[in-house]
Amino acid sequence: MASRTQPHVFGVSNSLSGKAWTWRGGNMDIGSGGGLDDIVTQLLLARGVDRDDLDRQRQPTLRGFLPDPSIFRDMDSAAERVAQAVLAGERITIYGDYDVDGATSAAVLIRLLRMLGVEAEYYIPDRLLEGYGPSGEALVRLADSGSTLIVTVDCGAMAFEALEMAHQAGVDVIVVDHHKCAPELPKAAALVNPNRLDEDDDAAAHGHLAAVGVAFLLAIALVRTLRGRGYFDDRKEPDLLSLLDLVALGTVADVAQLHGLNRAFVAQGLKVMAKRDNVGMAALIDASRLKRAPVCSDLGFALGPRINAGGRVGESTLGVRLLTTEDPDEARDIAAQLSALNEERRAIEAAVQEAAETQIAQQHNRSVAVLSGTGWHPGVIGIVAGRIKEKTGKPSLVIALDEETGQGKGSGRSIAGVDLGAAIIAAREAGLLVAGGGHAMAAGLTVDTGRLDEFADWIDDRLASAVGQAQASQSLKLDLAVTPRGLSPDLVETLEQAGPYGVGWPGPKVAVGPVRLVKADIVGTDHLRLIVSGDDGGSLKAIAFRAAETDWGQALLHGARGQKLWLAGRAKIDDWGSRPAAELHLEDAAWAE
Repeated sequence: MASRTQPHVFGVSNSLSGKAWTWRGGNMDIGSGGGLDDIVTQLLLARGVDRDDLDRQRQPTLRGFLPDPSIFRDMDSAAERVAQAVLAGERITIYGDYDVDGATSAAVLIRLLRMLGVEAEYYIPDRLLEGYGPSGEALVRLADSGSTLIVTVDCGAMAFEALEMAHQAGVDVIVVDHHKCAPELPKAAALVNPNRLDEDDDAAAHGHLAAVGVAFLLAIALVRTLRGRGYFDDRKEPDLLSLLDLVALGTVADVAQLHGLNRAFVAQGLKVMAKRDNVGMAALIDASRLKRAPVCSDLGFALGPRINAGGRVGESTLGVRLLTTEDPDEARDIAAQLSALNEERRAIEAAVQEAAETQIAQQHNRSVAVLSGTGWHPGVIGIVAGRIKEKTGKPSLVIALDEETGQGKGSGRSIAGVDLGAAIIAAREAGLLVAGGGHAMAAGLTVDTGRLDEFADWIDDRLASAVGQAQASQSLKLDLAVTPRGLSPDLVETLEQAGPYGVGWPGPKVAVGPVRLVKADIVGTDHLRLIVSGDDGGSLKAIAFRAAETDWGQALLHGARGQKLWLAGRAKIDDWGSRPAAELHLEDAAWAE
């Protein structure tokens, strides 16, 4: 690891992508020894771990991070009400959302209730026909069909009208959610959400949980309640740990912060996933063409998008059906269907993204990109918003306009340091939106077309200062530097020991160099591939995904031959050849003086 006494790594204050390179965590004492174990320690320290907490963070387990579920408001009353339904043989319906977090949350409760001897029903709304969240009409229909208890997962925190209708229909509704709440709460038998504004500090500290994590905590509370009622005196208790593969998938796919309890959920969930006991999850892994046990990145880039495809462009119940089936043949059929829908989603997404990008130049003075178009598929606007955010470095909202209704359905993605969800809720409360909500990094909205320009001006003014501060502090934070020969498979494996990595627990960034460019070309649709060699006699391959058309990608393609460079990115294993080799997933580059 390199010395950390200079203000910028290798003096890079303005890289090819316009970033300053700094050491993550500032100047730190590397300590004695300098061996591979010491690298793991430094990675943990750089992510804010106290020295006396290193052992717990090095091996994140549920025992080390799991809180008492009773710290959350309404958790005990929710567990009591579900326990009552189990004991009385009531008809229970799980009302989920159509994304991965909603599907996995529903699957956790459905599979748990099945282990308890109860076959719960489920209801997943259609994205296009019903939109996000519980509708009053659907809740009343479920009550009329015999459900006496409905548990909404990943939705419901802002469903005032729908839950009032359910109350009038005489059905109990428990809300299990993680989205931002208003000061006033909708009428429910219980509302479990760490982001309630009236939560105590110890519960609010878990506001980064995805809904599936909250659902798992309810599962623990329910089993504990039933144990106290003697329910397990003559039957086996359910294996709650067997549900952690679902918790891991929903947590990563919902881009939840991977620190604290979420890191333990994902670390332990990946172990459960490797056992392939859930036939639906196993079929999903096979359909994703993974030949090894999934790692954290696979959940977000391979498994999650397939589950999402059902809700985006296909049939919204496919994800829940896959993750709860016990029939291997059915699982293979659904997984294949989801893979086909995922390919269809890619094509639709590409068309919407191309149309949205034509509007970017017209908004270069705005702090928030608000892009809209008639006929855009609502199922892909969230993905496109994420792509636009990466391209522009700004919070981005993509809105699909419907001429028949005169409204637009929008989805947004934000940048670190800018709370988009809070801004959307404020816009709704100001009367600019028909509906809206979300969390810091992602949000959804419904807007009357006639008020779209007014809303765009309002949110730009609201977030301009926060965006400016976030962009001004933008830098690439690096963890270590090596020569090309030093980027080895052993080093990659060591770096992974401080994982799992994700939002809030960033993967280690490695600077490599100085190097000379041997070859640069474009692979796939927009990926940049480099072959470089170093003064130490080593060489390596680097690939920058979706970077060929960026300014810095073009500089590497056309202006870097013969020049010395520093490269920076994530070190990964390339196992396509006869033996594994290390490669760099490139995120930035700079000239080496």
